[in-house]
Formats: sequence, structure tokens, C-alpha cells
Amino acid sequence: MEEKLSLLKEEVEKEMKNVQTTADVENIRVEYLGKKGKVIEILKKLKSVEASKRKEVGQQANKLREEIEVLVEQKKQELKEKEYEARIKNAKKIDITIPVEDKIGSLHPITIVQKELEDIFTGMGFTVEDGNEVETEYNNFEAVNVPKYHPARDMQDTFWLENGELLKTQTSAAQNKIMLKYGAPLKAIFPGRCFRNEALDASHENTFFQMEGMMIDKNVSISNLIYFMKTLLSEVFKKEVEVRLRPGYFPFVEPGFELDIKCPYCDGKGCKVCKNGSWIELCPCGMIHPNVLRMGGIDPEEYSGFAFGLGLSRLAMMKYNIDDLRALNSCDLRILKQMKIK
Repeated sequence: MEEKLSLLKEEVEKEMKNVQTTADVENIRVEYLGKKGKVIEILKKLKSVEASKRKEVGQQANKLREEIEVLVEQKKQELKEKEYEARIKNAKKIDITIPVEDKIGSLHPITIVQKELEDIFTGMGFTVEDGNEVETEYNNFEAVNVPKYHPARDMQDTFWLENGELLKTQTSAAQNKIMLKYGAPLKAIFPGRCFRNEALDASHENTFFQMEGMMIDKNVSISNLIYFMKTLLSEVFKKEVEVRLRPGYFPFVEPGFELDIKCPYCDGKGCKVCKNGSWIELCPCGMIHPNVLRMGGIDPEEYSGFAFGLGLSRLAMMKYNIDDLRALNSCDLRILKQMKIK
């Protein structure tokens, strides 16, 4: 029996030298270690071995099995590396120094608008923060002054998950985490994708993009809010713009406003973009509610701040004269070509 085990080891080593593929290696494994493999058969016959030698033979058989398993794994790895090297060697070579055509691709309108806004805000000293798309109920609602059973929750048709979390309905969901992260003073923007269970039409989508921003410091006022928003929008539209504030209710700001921009396409004379109303409703904003500051670990007696929310989808529609919001999520490349986006 001991001699047979020794011969089996020599056989395996000899066969392993001649294998060409991982399939060949697997066949050898089955031949020796399968249910009816040669080594397994020896282990099954241990009862017929003399009692005095049974333990030693059993140990040798198990050792051989382990050695074969190691050989199999080593050979498989060796062959995989050879196959990978062969694929690299035979792969089609690409000369990355060859100039490509200008029209090979383009960025999405929302991406372009977001990058423009980020450049403008970072130039004014704001940091760019990321937010989660899956959020806790606390961050999305309670931390922005919308407690349970508050009627403002009815304004947002929310996608709830089985674990009690939700798809964020607004970029405001990141406010509390950013305040806790930096404290005051701070200036930050946080763009992201939001979700609401909306009925789809030309001006509503269940998936849309926003950018939230806030500035917190001592003696921050509404004047600061107007200055930053006017500077921002003038940069976006490449011309001086006129803005106005109308009272608006949002639970996380007090006072709250709707910020409108005089239509940059007709200069307030009336056109299809502003629906002949001269003004375009652009974003909610206001002074951050003291409750929101407290929950963010900031003393409202010492600091004040403003917050605003920009609809990136709406800005992209205005910038590229898109009349149907659904077009932005359609993945239809013809839309990008029509807009001549580079």
C-alpha cells in the first residue's frame, strides 16, 4: 500500500508536467481525488491494512491528497497566468498618441451645468460635498425641521425602503451631516440626484438633480444671499441678471423665499421660456432656521446662515432650451446632438 502511494505521487507529478489547459488539470484532480479517484479508493481500503500499519498508511494517503490539491491549485494558477500573458501579447495594439475626432462624445447637459456651478462656487470659497442617495428618515426630514406627522411631508411623495430608509427627496438631506462635520463658519454646496414618486410629464420626473448650498457665519444676512445668487446666475448666463425674492414657505428656513430671475432670453419682455410672465421661478432659499442650526451643533445665537436649492435639471433645460424634462433622462443621444453640446 505504501509503495502504491509513492507510485501514485510520481504519476501525478509526471502528468502535471504535460498538462496544457486548466481543463486537463481538473481531469487529473478528478482522476485522483474524485469520488472514485485513486487516492480516495486507497482511503476506502484502509480497513484491509494491518492494524499496526493502518494509521501510518492513512497519514500517508491524506498527505498525498493534500499534496495533490496543492499541485492542482499551483498548476491552475500557473496556467491562468500564462493564458493572461498570451491574451496581452496577442491583443490588438492601440496607439494612444493618435489624435481622436472632436465629435467622439460629449457630456450630459446636467453634468455640464453642475461642473460650471461647482467652478463658480469654488471660486467664491465654497467646498463641494457629496451626499448619499439612500438616506435616513432623520437626515431627510427631521434634521431639516420636518418632524413626523408634519404636513410638509405631504409635499414630497417619498420612495420608502423596506429597512425604513428612503431615497432622498431633496439635497437638504445632507445639511445636518455637513454642519456636524465642519461646524461654523462654513460655505458648502452639495449636488446630487433626488427621487420622488411623481406622475411623469413635461415638467415632472421621478428622478431629478439638485444642488443645495449653504453659508454659515457671524452676521450673515439676506443681503449676502442675494449677492451670491446674483453673482452665480450672472456667471451661468454670461450676462448681468436681475433677481427678486418672493415670500415662500420651507420648513428649514425662516424667513423663506422663492428666488426669481428676470428672463435672460427676452429681458423681461415675455417669451415661451418665461411663459410671457417676464420672470422665471428658479430656486427656494432663505435664512437657515434656528432649529436646523441647533441640530447641526451650531449656536443660532452666535451664527446665522442662508441656504438655497438649485434645480440642475431646470437650469439645464433653460440653458439648452429643452421643453420636456423627460428628455434629460431618456438616454437619447440625438438630443445631445440637437443641442450641439461639445
